[in-house]
Amino acid sequence: MNNHVTVLEIDSNGLLHNLNYFKQKLQPTTKFLAVVKAFGYGSEAVEVAKIVQEKVDYFAVAYTDEGIALREAGIKTPILVLHPQIPNIPLLVQHGLEPNLYSFKIFDAFLKYADEAPLMNYPVHIKFNTGLNRLGFWHTDVPTIIAELKQSNNVKVQSIFSHLAASEDLSEQEFTVNQINNFAYTVKQMYEHLGYEPMIHILNTSGVVNYTKAQFDMVRVGVGLYGFGNSEQETAQLKNTHTLKSIISQIHIIQPGETVGYNRAFVASKETKSATIPIGHADGISRRLGKKNGFVFINNQPAPIIGNVCMDMIMVDVTKIDCKEGDEVIVFNHQQHIEYMAHKCETIPYEILTGLSQRIKRLVKR
Repeated sequence: MNNHVTVLEIDSNGLLHNLNYFKQKLQPTTKFLAVVKAFGYGSEAVEVAKIVQEKVDYFAVAYTDEGIALREAGIKTPILVLHPQIPNIPLLVQHGLEPNLYSFKIFDAFLKYADEAPLMNYPVHIKFNTGLNRLGFWHTDVPTIIAELKQSNNVKVQSIFSHLAASEDLSEQEFTVNQINNFAYTVKQMYEHLGYEPMIHILNTSGVVNYTKAQFDMVRVGVGLYGFGNSEQETAQLKNTHTLKSIISQIHIIQPGETVGYNRAFVASKETKSATIPIGHADGISRRLGKKNGFVFINNQPAPIIGNVCMDMIMVDVTKIDCKEGDEVIVFNHQQHIEYMAHKCETIPYEILTGLSQRIKRLVKR
């Protein structure tokens, strides 16, 4: 039982709005894959999956155990595991998860397992590297892949895919179009020799916005589902899905010359009222947000974080705010605030969201 008073609310209506916003950009026949890795980008993967499962064709997770959690919660939708590892192959199959085979090492290991089990037409996905240089086969690997696949009835290629490196950056248009063209060329080689035509997909959230013509058979939307586009204009069309709340635990009156927090990082120049809130860097509030770099809202007014962020607490300046112990604190409740925090931490909203600790209670707002 998690009775922690700091709560992350996930807005189901916001999720569905964002899903429909991206669907409107697609052909009616284009399939939709929702990315729910990393606890649904720091929210709650199982809850997100339950909210959108009727409206999507696929889910994607990074690792096998993330997929197992969805299956154990009763999610029946196909699940692509983007980064499976060889030791997890038996578990992956046991739970009906579909692996991305990205190198000969995992490809050969999976085919061997499929032959020995034996499996029958087990769905697998083949990833090609077109320029991100992270995971994936090279186009020159096609003949070997085809030869090995033809020797086995135990697996069936469900999709062929790749991942764009800079789809959000319009100054990299030439590079991205090259990636898409290289992918299309590789797919053509696969189609010619495979004997059937698996689904193909390359677009991520920014790809859907900037390169809609390359939607192929399916698109993969991750951060867009959680309220972030690739520009201020796009984000403005989306709804916030994460609201982080806490309460005031204690209020102190600090006299001039007194200090607040570790290393006495805040020194009061005048009488100051400070409020202590039960959230800290162990919950994902970066230490970079201390010393007035970050703020929270109390009774609709900004309260700057003073001193250093502690592991389990922050102190904020509430001198000008009418508030009392037990009052609600909004750590963030819209994308612009999350983007501000990311900017102050020299990072991106992804890291702010996925860095939210699992000890924070998750609540779904329907």
